[in-house]
Amino acid sequence: MAPLLELRNVSKIYSQGLLSREQTVALDNMSLVLDDSKPTIVAVAGESGSGKTTLSMLSLGFIDPSKGEVFYKGKNLAKLSGKEYLSFRREVQAVFQDPFAVFNPFYTIDHLLTVPIDKFKLTKSKKLARQMMEDSLSAVGLRPDEILGRFPHQLSGGQRQRISVARALLLKPTLLVADEPVSMVDASLRATILESLKNLKKDYGISILYITHDLTTAYHISDSIIVLYRGGVMEAGDVDTVIKNPKHPYTKLLIDSIPWPDLKLRWGSTELQAKEGEFRSTTGCRFAGRCPFVMPKCKENVPPLFQTDKTRAAACYLYEESPQLAKQNITELISI
Repeated sequence: MAPLLELRNVSKIYSQGLLSREQTVALDNMSLVLDDSKPTIVAVAGESGSGKTTLSMLSLGFIDPSKGEVFYKGKNLAKLSGKEYLSFRREVQAVFQDPFAVFNPFYTIDHLLTVPIDKFKLTKSKKLARQMMEDSLSAVGLRPDEILGRFPHQLSGGQRQRISVARALLLKPTLLVADEPVSMVDASLRATILESLKNLKKDYGISILYITHDLTTAYHISDSIIVLYRGGVMEAGDVDTVIKNPKHPYTKLLIDSIPWPDLKLRWGSTELQAKEGEFRSTTGCRFAGRCPFVMPKCKENVPPLFQTDKTRAAACYLYEESPQLAKQNITELISI
């Protein structure tokens, strides 16, 4: 059986302008496979500019790769027929960051939920359409009688974000791409939204690509994690292994920035400190300019992924005694 989603040696390069030769590598030689037989939640984490959103846009087919190919159920997205593309648009849904910008303020929630039902011809019965809307709202913890008939501005950000999840659920997708879905809602509502996403996997068998800069939520919701920095994979594997015992210096710095409920523990109190400045050569490790353990070889060659554990790999020469991960493919690590 063909994989649900496959990124095969995918790179995305942006040019600075028509007359400029400067280029920005947003994603570099990424290979990833999501299995269709086993629903999973994969977190893609990193700071701003690491390539997280570029990865999500490529997975949704909103942008084309500069190099490599993206496949859905064994078929190249760039070569899908009209019927196949419509099926892809139905089965791969998205939840975006801003719950205030995704809805047309002039339409009620009823209309917003009816559009996908009509577009994909889910039913011709108004009664059944109403039941489908109520079921999807209930599935994400909302009361249909309090939501239907109201306009988006009459609802909170958390309610709107859960409506986005409910709208996606209407189409019974196989894959949900959630790009920073809780970053713009109150902390008190984040747990509810994250619980809704976990239930999609548990109750409906939906796999989720969870894009985030927040390692705390990534730890609580995901099965595995990919840590990106300037378009490259720094570390990947089982989320429990990576978060509790990070190997790559960049991952360690990210985890050190998490605020813990311990008044005696100060941020940045660990011995690991990032260097100031940025080494921007394309020949070496992307993190070399900030890494406290940088070696001459780090500035000369991009380190491959070394498999430090059964369920984890890190792109760092500190672990060059470990076996290299074949073809930089992290699929086996996130399938466990």
